[in-house]
Order: sequence, then C-alpha cells, then structure tokens
Amino acid sequence: MTTAIIDYGSGNLRSAEKSFQRAAREVGGGDIVVTADPQAVRRAERVVLPGVGAFADCRRGLGAVPGMTQALTEHKSAGKPFFGICVGMQLMATMGREHGETAGLDWIGGSVERIVPDDPSLKIPHMGWNALSLAREHPLFEGVTAGDHVYFVHSYHVVTDDPAHRIAHTTHGGEITAAIGEGALFGTQFHPEKSQAVGLTIIGNFLRWRP
Repeated sequence: MTTAIIDYGSGNLRSAEKSFQRAAREVGGGDIVVTADPQAVRRAERVVLPGVGAFADCRRGLGAVPGMTQALTEHKSAGKPFFGICVGMQLMATMGREHGETAGLDWIGGSVERIVPDDPSLKIPHMGWNALSLAREHPLFEGVTAGDHVYFVHSYHVVTDDPAHRIAHTTHGGEITAAIGEGALFGTQFHPEKSQAVGLTIIGNFLRWRP
C-alpha cells in the first residue's frame, strides 16, 4: 500500500513526510512517497495534498504540474482516500477569495473566505494551538476528543455550502472551519504534522481508512 504526498512546490513536505512515515510505522500503513509524478498518484492507494501560502498561488502551482490535476480527479472518481492539509484542504472548495477569486477543484461545494473575528482585537492570521469542536463522528477522528488542541496557521477558511460537510471547527472570535469531508475526501485546516500526538492519531487513522 502506497500513500503519495503531492509535491507541487507548496508546503513543508519534509515535515509532512516524516510525520506520515512515523505514523505508517506505528500502524503498518505501507510506503510513503513524495512525488510530482501523476502516474505515481494513479498507482497510489491514498493521496495527501499539502499546501502553504495563498490559495491562488497553490492553485497555479498544482495546475503547473503536467497531468497532476487529472490524476487527482481520477483518484477522487475511484473513491480512494484523499487528505488535504491547510491550503490543500481549501483547494477542494469551489472558489477561493484570497486576493480576488480563483476557482478551486470544486470537490466540496463552498468558498474560501477571510476570517473576520467578532472581536477586532484578535489577530489574523489565526496562528497557534486551538481546541477542536467535533460536529459529528468521523473515522479519522477516532481517538480524538472534543477540546483536543491542534496547530493552526491561516487567515482564510472554508465555508461549506452544506453544513454536513463541516466535520469540526475551532473558535477564534467566531467559528472557524477546522475539518471538512465527504465520502473518501477529508481535509484539515490545521496541520496534523505539527499537532503532535493528536495529529499522529489522525494521520494513522487516515492510513488505515477504508471508506
């Protein structure tokens, strides 16, 4: 079993690779490969799409890798597990509104909107450790408890068209989407690779997940 972490010029790939490799050793999760090869993505049982930076930059970077968007679409159509991290999660949405409008992959209906806290004294970016509130049960949150802390660094979040697609949120002057999912698609706004034991639990659950 192989999990492919997509290299498209965005994201701390080394940190993600190390965390997924550690979790794979603990749960028998197979091989972890970092790749920019669409054929490797087609062969993989699971795909991870990381992302750091602006939505539009990440979308362009993904589109600049020949054949990668098509390979990801085929992976989704096959119903194979997919994990988007930070902007990698945001790219699943219909539209990003960071510095103008940029079309996303449109896998989960919704838009990526700037965080506007109710309390103007709260700083944006939303950065650091914050508690999770779980909207419903999900296999990737097995062993995770409401109130567990995970690590965020972002100024935008996904507002889903269907509230059922928001699996978890956190609070920073209002509710902020922390995780979304539908079928074999899953994404976290927080960084599981930086979230210590809770993050490793989620990664391990993904490597065992059979939607």
